[in-house]
Amino acid sequence: MSNSEKITILKDFLGGYNKSGGEYLFTCPKCNHHKRKLSVNIDKNVFKCWICEYSGTNIGRLVRKYADFNLKAKWKEISGQYEIEQFDEIIASLFPEEEEELDEIVKLPNEFVSLANKSRSLLSTKARNYLTRRGITEEDILFWKIGYCPSGEYGGRIVIPSFNENGDCNYFIGRTYQGDWRKYMNPPTSKSKIIFNELYIDWDEELILTEGVFDAIVAGKNSVPILGSSLKEQSKLFKSIISNDTTVYVALDPDAEEKASGLIENLIKYGAEVYKIEVAPYSDVGEMPKREFLKRKKAARLMSSEDAFLQKFISSFNF
Repeated sequence: MSNSEKITILKDFLGGYNKSGGEYLFTCPKCNHHKRKLSVNIDKNVFKCWICEYSGTNIGRLVRKYADFNLKAKWKEISGQYEIEQFDEIIASLFPEEEEELDEIVKLPNEFVSLANKSRSLLSTKARNYLTRRGITEEDILFWKIGYCPSGEYGGRIVIPSFNENGDCNYFIGRTYQGDWRKYMNPPTSKSKIIFNELYIDWDEELILTEGVFDAIVAGKNSVPILGSSLKEQSKLFKSIISNDTTVYVALDPDAEEKASGLIENLIKYGAEVYKIEVAPYSDVGEMPKREFLKRKKAARLMSSEDAFLQKFISSFNF
């Protein structure tokens, strides 16, 4: 496909453009800023909006996300990029139509006390001190709606609730702050059927995947704990990432390197743009200062299927 053919297709759904050197400047379809600030470099196959910072390393993603069916088909015809034409077919094959399951609603423990208020009772002191030691701020407490249980089945535990897209509680994490032999106590609900704090996710923004909720708190607001070290293709979270064509940053613990590589490989297989954040020598993101995590996120490496396979192969050996 010639550059002129590509520009013609981009112009059809992005509108007019200005040219500056090797860059073509369009109106950004995401932020719709009145100035043409979406810079597209055809030769390098990259794009970036200098207002909202929407960016990508495959111009085909713009076509797939914003163009109509006819333009997608035309892009496929002259570029040979199968994923544009087959994207809907891939989604359909991965997620065959089935009767929609209603989200299971979970009730928080009766003893749950929110820490997201100005009350400073003596009973909450130990819970607050534990969170402070972990670098969790008042802002974090408010955003994640963190509380604790002073007594009952979950007594002596920090409780972090999860809310589905309708605002109903669908899960919660109960983490001891008093040294109980069981670090975590969670409700008996299938984790594959929920997306932790789906209510707050912006699928059009970069999404960070971590193992646990304390990792996600360090990683920032558009972060999701996968509540483990693996993510099945049929899980609700995996489906949503692929369906929304969301850019993903993977930040799993170093001891789960093989599983992380498998997850990255699977996401790439379905067309996702995936970056890997190096966590070592920290044992997990939750141990990392927030500034350090942001620094590492900026240095994250864009992964290819070859990269993921190689890392998976290397990590399969226990040196």
